Amino acid sequence: MIDINCDMGEIEELLSNNTYSNLMDHVDSINIACGGHAGDKEMMQKVVKIAKNKNVKIGAHPSYPDRENFGRFELNIDSEELSYSIATQIKLLINIAENEGTSVVHVKPHGALYNKAAQDKKLAKLICDTVGTIDPKLPIMCLANSQMLSVIEKSEMKAISEAFADRTYENNGSLRKRGLAKAVITDEIIASEQAASLYFYNKVIAYDGSEVPIISETICIHSDTANALNIARAVKYALNNHQ
Repeated sequence: MIDINCDMGEIEELLSNNTYSNLMDHVDSINIACGGHAGDKEMMQKVVKIAKNKNVKIGAHPSYPDRENFGRFELNIDSEELSYSIATQIKLLINIAENEGTSVVHVKPHGALYNKAAQDKKLAKLICDTVGTIDPKLPIMCLANSQMLSVIEKSEMKAISEAFADRTYENNGSLRKRGLAKAVITDEIIASEQAASLYFYNKVIAYDGSEVPIISETICIHSDTANALNIARAVKYALNNHQ
């Protein structure tokens, strides 16, 4: 069964109303915001505890240090400063997880950092090198078919290729920018059909109707997508009950 992952630890309301906890009943891995775009020590600790209790794998979700824009815009930042920020974010979550008797088993960049690294080999290498200094055996989750995937593999680190159930694709295999029409999928039937297509047929139908081949090892659902819990339920059901 393919891994289903979910980005978490970003919004206090989703913790307090048990959305994060409920989502963890339908996913295998989570990516916890480490303070760069959202989250703080208290939030991380609470989400880590829930994940440990539910036996869900924990990943670090570092971003550009840009809480004001939720890490969704490219930041013009010195490479050393960015590397230091990413490392600090990851190490913080690792320490919190260890204090709770569990561990961080992968890293997934967030938002603009993720999307730019998918196309920019220099940035992808910076992320790869930064993670490597922390733990060269720590896998990095990245967009399937991207430049970052090849950079990670070339560095002989472990890559986890990722696809998305709740995001629309362009015909070149990139994610449709959030500011454009129909970039986010909120209908659980459409999301589950896309997940099934990705898992069983290694393809997705892009925004323009074209068919894009994608081979992935994990499928993401965003916890802050409207209707996220129903999407998670539907995706899990579709992947377990495909005819």
